[in-house]
Amino acid sequence: MKSKEELQKLDAKYMFHPVVQLAEHEQHGARIITEANGSRVKDIDGNEYIDAFSSLWNVVIGHGQKAVADAITEQLAKLEYYSPFFGFASPPAIELAAKVVSLMPKDWNMGHVMFTCGGSETNDTNIKLARMYWACKGIDTKKKIISRNLAYHGVTFGSLSATGIEFFKTNFDPLPPGFSHIMAPYCYRCELGLTYPECGIGCAKQLEEAILREGPETVAAFIAEPVHGTGGVIVPPAEYWPMVRKILDKYQVLFIADEVITGFGRTGKMFGCMNWNVRPDLVSIAKGVTSGYFPLGGAIASNEVFETIKTNLPSFLPFLHGFTYNNHPVGCAAGLANLKIIEDQKVVENAAKMGAYLKDRLKGLYDHKSVGDIRSIGLMAAVEIVKDKDTKEPIGELPMESTHRIEELTWDKGVYARAMLENVAVAPILTTTKKEIDIIVDALDASIAQMEKEML
Repeated sequence: MKSKEELQKLDAKYMFHPVVQLAEHEQHGARIITEANGSRVKDIDGNEYIDAFSSLWNVVIGHGQKAVADAITEQLAKLEYYSPFFGFASPPAIELAAKVVSLMPKDWNMGHVMFTCGGSETNDTNIKLARMYWACKGIDTKKKIISRNLAYHGVTFGSLSATGIEFFKTNFDPLPPGFSHIMAPYCYRCELGLTYPECGIGCAKQLEEAILREGPETVAAFIAEPVHGTGGVIVPPAEYWPMVRKILDKYQVLFIADEVITGFGRTGKMFGCMNWNVRPDLVSIAKGVTSGYFPLGGAIASNEVFETIKTNLPSFLPFLHGFTYNNHPVGCAAGLANLKIIEDQKVVENAAKMGAYLKDRLKGLYDHKSVGDIRSIGLMAAVEIVKDKDTKEPIGELPMESTHRIEELTWDKGVYARAMLENVAVAPILTTTKKEIDIIVDALDASIAQMEKEML
């Protein structure tokens, strides 16, 4: 292997990195990761870190699981790829589709899966399926998509249009029309200036107002994460999702559940929607379906949606949507091995148990004068950093100035946490232990204290 300096020079010369300040990255050089096992990753200098963000929310079973690597290798030797178009299929894709559906509550009535390469592709697919469903029902005016502020649904044009974090859209306009946003169930910064529970869950009622404003006959779907991820781990009040489902049913609007982050155990349930017994019509999965061992996502349609499209498409017209790498046999083999580990090792149960411990440990961070709010469910949590607990104004002149500093400090302490807006977030690997959570929270504690000395 080339030296660190050689690799950093090549990286600066040839790599185009996502989601990074490019000039700053070139100045400081890439953080080069060479090995990983369990909850720990190792850089090119041999330094070891706890991966307290599961890389990018996704490595739910931990790094270095040999069974998944073996499944990938075996499938590569049998069939590395064949076209998913024109009715072709492979055994792993068929088996994984059946397995994923079997993990969902029966009353969701989910039936058919199209595997993609990731979350953005998946959300684009489900947005198209929602529009196609209504067209096949003979209501071709229902095209609009309602999303929420601070939502993250991806970066392709459809999913980006649904995303509600505005800086992701910088310089990419004009975006497609037909997308609108309502407030998030963000009690700490309620856009209505109300307090839970006296608020009457006004954030849910705003969905009905938006549907009526747009015209129910024009709205195809509401797309939402069960819990906001990148927007700050915003956990809704208990009443929120049941109210939303009633509103959607009242006005005949489909619910696209973006389970890209929350799926496969992150919240302490197999799927995030299960925390509120809310039924989606379309589900987006990715990340945890393979734990990052192979790029894979999936758009899952209810039997009602699938049968309506199948029955009403003209006989001369195929279903004209797809990607070269749909239903990839190697990715699906990885998914099957990954889900077997999730079930056999009781990974979801561990996420619930360790999530409760994480929630309890994080409470101690309220002692810091800069910690305004702490939100968590299962093994996903955000600590919101403020200059003043009364005014809730952020620290620093630049966005994320304080949280980026905390991220740097935790990294120096051997822990990878992530700055997200004015939050520092952790999403430990779902096989994590109490000892590892203690290390993570202790690193956050010390890093927040150091940031306060420097910036307050």
